[in-house]
Amino acid sequence: MNRRAFLVAAALAAGGESALAGCGGSGRRTALRLVTGEKGGPYQALGDRFAAELRRGGFAVTVVPTNASVQNLEMLAGGRADVGFALADSADQAVRVEHRQVAALARMYMNFVHIIVRADSPVTRVADLAGRPVSLGADGSGTAVTAERILAVAGLSRPAHAVKYGLDRSIKALLAGELAAAFWSGGVPTPALTALAQRVRIRLVPLDEDLVTKLRRTYGPVYDPAAIPVTAYGASEPTDTVSTASYLMCRVALPRDVAYRVTERLFTSRDRLAAPEAPGGRLDRRFAIGTGAVPLHPGASRYYKSVFG
Repeated sequence: MNRRAFLVAAALAAGGESALAGCGGSGRRTALRLVTGEKGGPYQALGDRFAAELRRGGFAVTVVPTNASVQNLEMLAGGRADVGFALADSADQAVRVEHRQVAALARMYMNFVHIIVRADSPVTRVADLAGRPVSLGADGSGTAVTAERILAVAGLSRPAHAVKYGLDRSIKALLAGELAAAFWSGGVPTPALTALAQRVRIRLVPLDEDLVTKLRRTYGPVYDPAAIPVTAYGASEPTDTVSTASYLMCRVALPRDVAYRVTERLFTSRDRLAAPEAPGGRLDRRFAIGTGAVPLHPGASRYYKSVFG
């Protein structure tokens, strides 16, 4: 058992039984298992802040670190977690293709695909990744799903030396010269990449318009054309890429009143959560219901109806 699997198992052992019990009476706090993300990524930091806000709202929260989207969706569908984060493309696949029993509470903020290389790298386009060592993102992450789709529509099989490293390990491997490039999907700026850019000059590989069109045609409107701002990591010009939303997800069987209260708490604590600041990044009720093929939980729907009538 690796370290992350051990942490997940330990957290579930500590809080799982009471979390499955849901809402207790006689003043007991409602137990929740919140699955987040990997070290250095936005889901970990946002999850910790959201857990603190949920505790202020009367919940007993067990935070479970994971490799993010795909693992989170599996745990939610399997009843091993109650609430968690996932990228829209991973959630869309879980619902439409895999028919997993998950639902959305809110569309949160936009994530931008980063393909990170050192500034002196010969890689200037996705096609240049062929035959080079590349990290696709952590195993079980939404980043890896998106990366494999990008390579597929670019006409590449997986690079000969493709690995699935989390962001922290990818950064270390880039610094050591062990990787030609690393994929990451997150808010702009991602703090870990800002720190990397202060140590060594980096560059982001653009996704051209034709590739973005193919991605949308193949996988649907879970992807939008986007640009990473010039100010993000010391670049000389904006970088064309794609963005996809993050959703706050839950298991379908989460009690309606609990889903209502979690959704309500998300918005009452919005300004303190400090979701990544990027174009389209601000959590907004007007856009929160836009979860595409992923159904809103009835408890979340009741919250939005209470707001908008």
